[in-house]
Amino acid sequence: EGLSIVLLYVDATKGWLSVSQAKASDINYPTFITATGGTVTTCGDFKYHAFTGPGTFCVSAIGNSLGGPNNICFMVVGGGGGGQQASGGGGGGAGGFRTSTCSPISAQAYPVTVGGGGTTGTTTGQAGCNGSNSVFNSITSAGGGGGGAGWTGPANAPPSEQGQPGGSGGGGAARYVVGGGSGSAPGGNGNQPPVSPPQGNPGGNGSPGNNLCTMNAAGGGGAAASGGNGSPTTAGAGGAGSPVTAIFGPSQPFYLPGPDAGFFAGGGSGFRYPSGGLSPLPPIAGGVGGGGNGDSNSCGGGTGGTANSGGGAGGAPTARSPGGGSGIVVIKYKFQ
Repeated sequence: EGLSIVLLYVDATKGWLSVSQAKASDINYPTFITATGGTVTTCGDFKYHAFTGPGTFCVSAIGNSLGGPNNICFMVVGGGGGGQQASGGGGGGAGGFRTSTCSPISAQAYPVTVGGGGTTGTTTGQAGCNGSNSVFNSITSAGGGGGGAGWTGPANAPPSEQGQPGGSGGGGAARYVVGGGSGSAPGGNGNQPPVSPPQGNPGGNGSPGNNLCTMNAAGGGGAAASGGNGSPTTAGAGGAGSPVTAIFGPSQPFYLPGPDAGFFAGGGSGFRYPSGGLSPLPPIAGGVGGGGNGDSNSCGGGTGGTANSGGGAGGAPTARSPGGGSGIVVIKYKFQ
């Protein structure tokens, strides 16, 4: 047991006396959080567990006063909303984005749910589908709202043409108002259900134009900004996603590539109708953080939200947009 003893010589009568003793198990060693689950990477004194699908974050040990803190940092991002394949379709809203920089943890198993992206609406008058929720511990990040369906008809937009509510709201559709006049399909509300701080922002409003050449849809909301409104000349851009470098550091393997690195939950941009309906124009880029591009009059520019970003899909006139991006859950803690 690693026993030790200290003897002190007193005098010829009493001789050697034991004045102290100890064994190895009496010593207090520093302990840190120990856990498994997801894809684990190490950076300095910290470990990161990234979940891109369902799993379990299993904590087998926690820290003590001599070792590491008993708290974690985390990010929970819901699945992004889908776009709509009709001309004038709005962009999908980003999945809900929620974080914590100091959350207490205990030794137990924590189930993790990662939401999938919403599918593209493929039926006339059908809005894009909402993304699914992501869940960790007591935190739920709602799926993003689907984009409104482009349409022709009277000035008052039915519910399916409006952007759908969600973590961030979907963009409102553009419309061709039969018989002249104008109308506008509103964007979906963000931060639904409400939490504090907010998990997302609303989508923009579709263009109120009255002819095919002004059918420019709105962008879906993002974690850091609302979706842009459609106008008679251009579509609305997807709202920007939020940066996480302050929590996780400047470079991590679970970051998106390129300019989206370090950002999550960007909104999808709306469908853009070229002026005159003939000359192709570049699609509107999605919100930073995985938001999809809006198509431009069947020119093939529509894209879905990036996988594991929570990004909303871009609005597209055909089924080119594969839907919203799936969500992600990332957990960080000190392990040594």
